[in-house]
Amino acid sequence: MKHRPILFIAAIAFFIYSCQNKTQNTGADITISPESGTNFKAGDAVNIKVSYPSPVKPDSIVYLLDSVRLSSKKDSSAFSFKTDTMPLGARVITAKVYQGGKSQDASTNIVLMAAKEPEEMTYRIEKTYPHDTSAYTEGLLYQDGYLYETTGTPGHSDLRKVDLATGKVVQRVKLDAKYFGEGSAIVGDKIVMLTWKDKVGFVFDKNTFKLLNTFTNNVGAEGWGMANDGKKLYMDDSTNRIWFLDKNDYHQTGFIDVYDDKGPIQQVNELEYIDGKLYANVYTTDTILVINPKTGAVLQRINMANLWPNSKRPADFDKTNNVLNGIAWDAKGRRLFVTGKKWPFIYQVSFVKK
Repeated sequence: MKHRPILFIAAIAFFIYSCQNKTQNTGADITISPESGTNFKAGDAVNIKVSYPSPVKPDSIVYLLDSVRLSSKKDSSAFSFKTDTMPLGARVITAKVYQGGKSQDASTNIVLMAAKEPEEMTYRIEKTYPHDTSAYTEGLLYQDGYLYETTGTPGHSDLRKVDLATGKVVQRVKLDAKYFGEGSAIVGDKIVMLTWKDKVGFVFDKNTFKLLNTFTNNVGAEGWGMANDGKKLYMDDSTNRIWFLDKNDYHQTGFIDVYDDKGPIQQVNELEYIDGKLYANVYTTDTILVINPKTGAVLQRINMANLWPNSKRPADFDKTNNVLNGIAWDAKGRRLFVTGKKWPFIYQVSFVKK
């Protein structure tokens, strides 16, 4: 009998503690929709709804998209935002529920894809030029009557200046045998060249091919293709991501992710910037993509099959590795050139609707 008051007091204390503890942990009951992983098309409105238990009386709810503030509301009524100009890919949505000077977060993520299917295109061959079959083409550029080509494989990687009409190499500088050369871009009077997995970039004088300097390239998984729009460099890395680099010191300034209306396009490779759009090979395929450089949306898909027909290739030709790769644009002459790794031809082509 003498223990009843003590047990009663203990029970009351436990009840009070439980109520307090439940109030402090209501964040676990705050939810947000849409469901994580939901797909949207560019242009769709995304409706966000936050739900929470009745003890929660928010002072405000602040909505963030990838840590950038979108808006705020006083209650849980639905909030909507537009996606028509947003870069594509995975986006994180967070609702910060403020109450009594403290906040509790609820997050979800969506995947934003291209609004419509890419326009399907094909090609027309305008002219054919010779190409050195020792060149494992990684980057291809055109300026002032010459092609500038960067090649890969250790011991054979180089930067070369090529006479378009004859295919003859008129100037060359080789990389150290340990490096696997990759894509390149002309920046003023310089040529910037990537390496594959070495995390090193090279800067050459465009006229003399003298090595001016090297830089550490820690952007992305690997070094693949490169292009220049006059204001910044674009670089891809074996994934569906295209990075933006400062054209003077090569640090990362942003990125886009490449998507069509079905999902991400992996292994975006050699790049060229033409009339406000990015053109890119898709590695190991006969496909060239035209990409919106602001959003990553695939606008057109060009099927380059049979550009160099299999029936005309040598029986021992390694078609698994020596694939379509290389896009160069003659801005003055409005000519487009494409080739492949160790191919005997460079093709001047135009793209046409199917």
